[in-house]
Amino acid sequence: MSIERSNQFSRAGTPWPWRAIISVFATLLVLLFIFFGAVFSLTPSGQAAGQWLNWLFALDSIQLWWYVTRASGIVAYLLLWFSMVLGLAVTSKFLDRLLDRLFTYDFHQFISLLSIAFVSLHVAVLMLDRYLPYSIWQTLVPFISPYRPFWVGVGVIGFSLTLLVTITFYLRSRIGKRIFRLIHYLSLVGYLGATLHGVYAGTDSPSPPCSCYIQAPGWWLFSLQSSGWCCWRCGNWKSAGRHWRPLGCLNTGTPL
Repeated sequence: MSIERSNQFSRAGTPWPWRAIISVFATLLVLLFIFFGAVFSLTPSGQAAGQWLNWLFALDSIQLWWYVTRASGIVAYLLLWFSMVLGLAVTSKFLDRLLDRLFTYDFHQFISLLSIAFVSLHVAVLMLDRYLPYSIWQTLVPFISPYRPFWVGVGVIGFSLTLLVTITFYLRSRIGKRIFRLIHYLSLVGYLGATLHGVYAGTDSPSPPCSCYIQAPGWWLFSLQSSGWCCWRCGNWKSAGRHWRPLGCLNTGTPL
């Protein structure tokens, strides 16, 4: 069964009218929660609660947004790594005995979107920082950052490539499988850019824990990909597993 056909089958569980009703109901709940939260914040109890939260989380600290952007960057990088592992699992099938391949593909797509959401938070918060504020152009255009412009620019390029690869999920039927796989090669370049950005632009990267979580997943991922390519080049398929294919190989075992 193809991924496209299985996708349609797996998403046909809930009838369309019920999905629409649930979506509208959830939206109304969120709006009501925001409305009553705004009303509560105007009351004396709400103002007291606001002061307590300000004391607890140091919301008026000049370093608050710097902490948020660092935390979101760490989460985004780990999600991007996990997305890369799931992408290799889709092409190589090495998780097929543990997980359904359709689930792996859908989960890979979801984690990719989630990583982009955290990268967007990582970038947007920089414009709110009061210590070293960024303009919108400094967050979008490479190599013009006031802080370590080269390595921040490498991160901007890596994010742009990751965003391009993720968009192709929704254009696969139009651009064809071959172009889809070719564009997916850029995911490795994007991940490399994110790794270099984290190592050389991250303020916490010199510390051993942060250096470990940035470099260890990267070395493991590129070792996995490189070993698959070496086994393919040598023709030693048995040593890599019957179904192993490096990222970008067609079902025939021929690289693009």
